[in-house]
Amino acid sequence: MTRFLVSEENPAGSKLEDLLINIRGDILHRCTKIANDQRPEAMHVLANNVLILEHLTEAIQLAMDSTKILDTAFGKSQADKGGPPRIGVA
Repeated sequence: MTRFLVSEENPAGSKLEDLLINIRGDILHRCTKIANDQRPEAMHVLANNVLILEHLTEAIQLAMDSTKILDTAFGKSQADKGGPPRIGVA
């Protein structure tokens, strides 16, 4: 069973890209709080966060691409209504 993602067992879950977009927003919000802090530790954390944001953006694009592939091949997901998975073993 998935804890966060939509599935047969978790119809109230989220799409991967939606979770990643929310996480990216949280990180951006935190970045604004430390953007003007010139202490080395804050600058290091900000630099790390910028790299994480780049990776998240790439992950969001990949997740959206996977959703597009599945939507094109099998139609819209019905997992949020308790429907079966479009691919893989149920």
